[in-house]
Amino acid sequence: MNEPVVLIPGFMSDGRVFVDQIPALSRNRSVQVAPLLGETLEDIAEFVLAHAPPKFAVAGHDLGATVATEILRRAPSRVTRLALICASAQGETPTAAAAREPRLVRAKAGRLGEVLLEELPSTTLAESPHRNAIRDHWIDMALEIGTEAYLRQTKIMQRRPDFQNVLRRARLPCMVIGGAANTLVPPRRQEFMAELMARADYVLLHGAGHLPMLEAPNALTKALLDWLDIEAPLLLR
Repeated sequence: MNEPVVLIPGFMSDGRVFVDQIPALSRNRSVQVAPLLGETLEDIAEFVLAHAPPKFAVAGHDLGATVATEILRRAPSRVTRLALICASAQGETPTAAAAREPRLVRAKAGRLGEVLLEELPSTTLAESPHRNAIRDHWIDMALEIGTEAYLRQTKIMQRRPDFQNVLRRARLPCMVIGGAANTLVPPRRQEFMAELMARADYVLLHGAGHLPMLEAPNALTKALLDWLDIEAPLLLR
């Protein structure tokens, strides 16, 4: 049996963002979608580990990629391979963390919908006839997830640690996947992250921005299947 896969959605997202990937990945392995439950990054990682199989491949998007990297840091012997989608290895800068404060205030005041429009500007997605519909789908999902989750996840993002050393030590099969039109996490930052790791493939998806699962679902699915087909080395950890 192939190793199971744990998918971790990104900021203000849930399993719906992986709706096009789950059927293909599930054909010959079990697939689990982990929720972002917890007050801190450490809480979320511990929750995922408590409910994950003994050994598993993990793929995360955005904040979910940060959680996936924290899981690798905490339990390297349990992670068989790692995929990071639209992620960053670097911590939040003081400027970026401060820029989130006014949005937190407005979200607390009941203006979450307005804030979400700023969190995911249309310019962060690739130009296509479906761009507005994809953005609206994400906003509807985020509104359903709610203000309390927004406040928790934003604070986690503000305190996001630098994971460059964790990735430099990684010796498992890794894949970094980015969207060519992503302005939140530009391709160069994705490429830099892949260069940190000894066994990382870098895949840049054209026709996609920050939500490649929804913008280029077939291309992303193929990338993940290729990642799962990479032969894992026999290493004692």
